Amino acid sequence: MSLCWVALLVGALFCLAYFSYGKFLSRHFGLDDREVTPAVKVNDGVDFVPAGKGFLLGQHFSAIAAAGPIVGPILAALWFGWFPALLWIVGGSIFFGAVHDFSSLAGSVKHRAESIVEIVKDYLGPRGHLFFLVFVWLSLLYVITAFTDLTSSSFANPELGGGVASASMLYLLIGVAMGVAMVRFKMPLGLATAVFLPLVLLAIGYGQSLPLVLPARWFSEPQKAWNVILLAYCFIASLAPVWLLLQPRGYLGGFFLYGTLAVGLIGLFLGGEKIQYPAFTGFTGPQGFPLFPLLFVTVACGACSGFHGIVCSGTTSKQIARQTDCRLVGYGGMLLEGVVALVALSTVMILAKSDPLTGASPDRIYAEGLARFIRHFGIPREFARSFALLAFTTFIYDTLDVATRLARYIFQELAGWKSAWGRVGATAASLVIPFFCVSLTITDAAGQSVPAWKVFWTIFGTSNQLLAGLTLMILSLWLKKTGKSWWVSLVPMFFMMGMTIWSLLILMRPMLAGFLSGGAAWDMIGMVSAFLLALALLLIAEAARVIRKPARETR
Repeated sequence: MSLCWVALLVGALFCLAYFSYGKFLSRHFGLDDREVTPAVKVNDGVDFVPAGKGFLLGQHFSAIAAAGPIVGPILAALWFGWFPALLWIVGGSIFFGAVHDFSSLAGSVKHRAESIVEIVKDYLGPRGHLFFLVFVWLSLLYVITAFTDLTSSSFANPELGGGVASASMLYLLIGVAMGVAMVRFKMPLGLATAVFLPLVLLAIGYGQSLPLVLPARWFSEPQKAWNVILLAYCFIASLAPVWLLLQPRGYLGGFFLYGTLAVGLIGLFLGGEKIQYPAFTGFTGPQGFPLFPLLFVTVACGACSGFHGIVCSGTTSKQIARQTDCRLVGYGGMLLEGVVALVALSTVMILAKSDPLTGASPDRIYAEGLARFIRHFGIPREFARSFALLAFTTFIYDTLDVATRLARYIFQELAGWKSAWGRVGATAASLVIPFFCVSLTITDAAGQSVPAWKVFWTIFGTSNQLLAGLTLMILSLWLKKTGKSWWVSLVPMFFMMGMTIWSLLILMRPMLAGFLSGGAAWDMIGMVSAFLLALALLLIAEAARVIRKPARETR
């Protein structure tokens, strides 16, 4: 079977969903361009900065499209076959992820661009607000941990890592230069695009000729050194004004990621690649995890992501210029991420089950697969692989500093640190746990070293999807209290809550079995899972209490 037919079907379904269900949601949520958005009303030049929907879509897409829609689908396909992963990517993106993202964005705009964390305070009160703050903060720390380690593994790759690292650093510097040119020197957006976008392409081209490799005599473990460097970058970037790095880098990254998507899709449509990997390999993965519920937390951002809700309500809602822009940015942005997941999934679909590459890391599978698609353009293989790996790290970069910035906001709220030094302290506090996690040397039962991202991926996916369920729960309360039908968010909420709580129980199973047998059973994943489950159950109990109360007036 040709990949072309799969890509055509998925593309048609996504287009149909955007122009039908997306339009329905816009009407259902009462989006009205006559109402002034918070970005226009406040417009403080720091966090509240109105942006055109095309510009904002690129920045938002760069922020949400991290390693999740690449790594998750690849792992799920390798474990269970490509067909279950494809079904969840398509159905999940249309009816779960896009609904979640759109609802988070529109709900925040309707609540003075408050984050979902602040909206919780309105509907669950101070106690529920505290529980949710802690839950979101921990979830963001796992985003930072998993994605930092994934990026450092790409940079430490002895074959292409140095070139990818140098190209990535140049990409960040180009973003800063664009921000300064536009804000300080009033360079028009069109001219800035014409100047700085070609520079990103030059950075890719010259990256391999100027590899940035850490000297072995100073750094005995390059990946751990890169982890420290990346976390230092997160510290600096999360404190910088959004116009200096987040907006211009996200805008340039949006073009880059669109280009990656275009190349992948053209390769799918015109490359004539055939599907070789099995559609279904079994209900149990190689690690003993069952398809239900692990498929739904492994694909993660490729179908639905709680992190998206934090981005939508934490930064993107403060840049929405017109209410109806929420449809393109929120609903459309998630469908674009579904396309990213499809391209990633296809890099496994074209492999034979016996291909040695099936045992490689997801970034390597993605790079080799994308290079295979790009070869149809006559582009040299080395450039294609470098392009694909830089695309991979670009996805992650744009999420790392956003996640750190959001973690800083939440810690400041928890600690009450509102001063400039409070911003610094909250950022440092939010990076301590990720630093500890990526510094660990983790071994499996055979004594082999295991990457930190692989150890934390399942708990990251589970906490991320549970966050999506909890966010949908809060938005459902808002819809109910304002007299709107709440089934559009309630149905996906029940599904996400069920799958993720089931997954947490599976992750806790080794620890519980140890307790029952009287042996030592303290393991990090089990303890974190138990803590997250307790927080989730407390929040559900708070929501149930609120529902039983008489209706009150809401915004």
